[in-house]
Amino acid sequence: MTGLPHSPARLTCRLAHTSRPDGTRRGTNPLRGCVASALLLAALPSVGLAARPTASAPVPASAPTSAAVPASGPLVGQRAAYDLTLTESGGNTLSANGTMTYVVHDTCTAWSSQQHLEIQSVTRNGGAVTMESDYTTLESKDGHHLVFRTVQKSNNAVLQTVSGEATVDAHGHGFVQYEKPLHKKLTLPAGTLFPMAHTAAILAAAQKGLPNIAPLLFDGTSPDGAQETYITLLGWGLPKDGPPFPALTGLPAGRVHVAFFSRTPESILPDYEIGMRYFANGVSDMLDMDFGDFHMQGTLHTLTLPPRSAHC
Repeated sequence: MTGLPHSPARLTCRLAHTSRPDGTRRGTNPLRGCVASALLLAALPSVGLAARPTASAPVPASAPTSAAVPASGPLVGQRAAYDLTLTESGGNTLSANGTMTYVVHDTCTAWSSQQHLEIQSVTRNGGAVTMESDYTTLESKDGHHLVFRTVQKSNNAVLQTVSGEATVDAHGHGFVQYEKPLHKKLTLPAGTLFPMAHTAAILAAAQKGLPNIAPLLFDGTSPDGAQETYITLLGWGLPKDGPPFPALTGLPAGRVHVAFFSRTPESILPDYEIGMRYFANGVSDMLDMDFGDFHMQGTLHTLTLPPRSAHC
């Protein structure tokens, strides 16, 4: 994936009202479209849970300070398909499986992405549930403009639609104009990155050997504006076991763990976490998605990298 499938390379997934083992709600947002911003886009077992910086703690020196980070460079267009399987269940979920497709097109001046996530689960309380998320974006390569639309469904019933567009100026200041679920305008804090730019920031930090970064992100999957992310990076280099597909031959890769936090004072635990192995071109595999009540593993099933258009 490019924009975590948050970006190219971003994967953001969130189940509605995920509960902790003690029964308290871990998050109140429905299933969020899985965005390897180019993130982005699970909690990597080998990395562990990274602690969130407190309000008084200094932001890592590597954290981007401007939303004008361009989402170009090594990122590539792609079509990736993933098989999702249950790896851990700690409570209400008895079984789960699913699929995810992530498509990124290079339009020369922008990245166009489409992501479809579908998870079938069986719970103790609600029986069989099919959750779906369709996430589409158009993000300018200069990192200044984003058009987004997210539709989340449960058993074919629409839970929520989030759509609109966001703009950030050269100084990192911006706003988001929502069309759905409510027509409203929110200010984006300085330094907010869009999905592909977020992924580009992750890859740049990995290539520099930085251990972590903490950029703000707006990806259009929530009606609440920007969110905080804390990203842990580990082991950048050529994979010892070789690439999963010939198209990735010779590319360095590394483990990435991303924790997403709401920008509210009471947000101590992350709303959602995702881990993956990122390649230098923004493609990701070995997904590990933490939904609170259960964990799922994502295996890259098919991958196509279209050639860059000659007229770009």
